[in-house]
Amino acid sequence: MQWIYFGKLYKTEFQAGCLAKRLEHDGWIYGYDDPRSVEIFRSRRGRFGVRFIP
Repeated sequence: MQWIYFGKLYKTEFQAGCLAKRLEHDGWIYGYDDPRSVEIFRSRRGRFGVRFIP
């Protein structure tokens, strides 16, 4: 299994956290399974992103 990185970086960890929670809980709306693992990571430049394992 490989990480899939969401295509946008955010200035704050809060913004990335909101997206992470949405990925965890809104899968049933869009018709796909919940991801196994969702993680917030910090880039080298200090911005925050979301990655997940489907």
